[in-house]
Amino acid sequence: MSQNSFSHLGLSPAWLENLNQLGYTEMTPIQAQALPTMLEGRDVIGQASTGTGKTAAFGLALLSRIPLASTPANLLPGALVLCPTRELAAQIADEIRRLARPIPNTNVVTLTGGTSFSRQRESLKHGIDIIVGTPGRVLDHLQRGTLDLSAVQTLVLDEADRMLEMGFIDDVETIIAHATLPDRQTLLFSATVGDEIRQLSTLFQHQAAFISVANDTVAPDITQILYDIGPVSTKDDPTIDPIAARIAALRHVLAYHKPASAVIFANERDTVDAITADLTRAGHAVRALHGGMEQPDRDNTLLMFANASIRLLVATNVAARGLDIDELDAVINFELPRDTKEFVHRVGRTGRAGEQGLAITLIASHETRKLKNFVDFLDGLDPTPLARVPHPTESPEHAATKTVVIQGGRKDKLRPGDIVGALTKDLGIDNANIGKITITDRFTYVALASPIAGTAVVKIRNGKIKGRTFRTYLLK
Repeated sequence: MSQNSFSHLGLSPAWLENLNQLGYTEMTPIQAQALPTMLEGRDVIGQASTGTGKTAAFGLALLSRIPLASTPANLLPGALVLCPTRELAAQIADEIRRLARPIPNTNVVTLTGGTSFSRQRESLKHGIDIIVGTPGRVLDHLQRGTLDLSAVQTLVLDEADRMLEMGFIDDVETIIAHATLPDRQTLLFSATVGDEIRQLSTLFQHQAAFISVANDTVAPDITQILYDIGPVSTKDDPTIDPIAARIAALRHVLAYHKPASAVIFANERDTVDAITADLTRAGHAVRALHGGMEQPDRDNTLLMFANASIRLLVATNVAARGLDIDELDAVINFELPRDTKEFVHRVGRTGRAGEQGLAITLIASHETRKLKNFVDFLDGLDPTPLARVPHPTESPEHAATKTVVIQGGRKDKLRPGDIVGALTKDLGIDNANIGKITITDRFTYVALASPIAGTAVVKIRNGKIKGRTFRTYLLK
């Protein structure tokens, strides 16, 4: 038996079986090092990036402090997870729900902006075990008297460095002041641990154990390439369009490397929109993601990308944190980020879970001097002139799947098994054509192989699931 087996943690058979069903066969380094300490009830500072398994680590720790007798849910939450973005909050909540299967009726509520405050208020009235939220919305509920944190036994600050960068520190301090249990456990996770993070720990933790599996350099299973795309500045040529020239270079890179999936990072929303529009015209399966989009559009874009219903995601740094895609072929920096921390977080999206990753950065000739700021993260790489790279004919591939929306969800008692059964047994769809299934309160999202998705929509619409008909359509 491996030393990194979850069985060494003393978990009950029900917990071990659930972990096995979820695909957790061995602990990752952060889990192996942090979980024993957290399960003892001690405070922890964990230095680990997204994709290292830290969510499962703190998820198991906080769930261990929720007694079986507390379900159905308590009136007051026993755990609070604070994180910087809506997308990350949704992903953490989903993971905790999966981990919580051995505890019947565990209620996990997400409190973030972009969704109805009144609906959240009603959810809080019916009892809750765990809250996952962003500082702004959690503080809003506290100030309006719709949330009581006096029974919180476990507090998690995830991506604390990012919350500091985004200016949430005052909100976080105010929120923590409401979590008043003297024996509260506080778990702090951050990709980087500087003086500000240590000061935060001093304020809110008690003799915290410091556990680090982070590395300030890019992970060794990521191949990095720097491409010098030549002069793209109006100082070099007054007639040049810098964005158009960079997009031409990007299309050259995509045609040569042909990544099955990639996130393309740019610094400005307008740039993201320009890239997306150009790649769409060229026939790529691509969507944009940035803070100027409505929340439902952002959620749908992330869902389609996770389902392989789009191949390319063009994003600002809003997606660099919390983007939970295990198999991402490539990350492309359309331009250098403004600081080294963002570079590390961008590149860390690929090469996860032992997979080989590719990180490509485009630099213009006049920008090579900026590379000195990133030298610690480039392993001595020198730029390769893109002009020397073969330029095959551009032939964008279609997305492998399309996402089908069924207008029914958990509140309609739908489960993944119901969906698979209806699709395979009743509608004659081969199981091999069915991908990821995501069920929310009111909707079910099913990734189906692109060639059969249109026909499947008609079959589902005209057929029945659990004896009922549901409105069904393709997510676009």
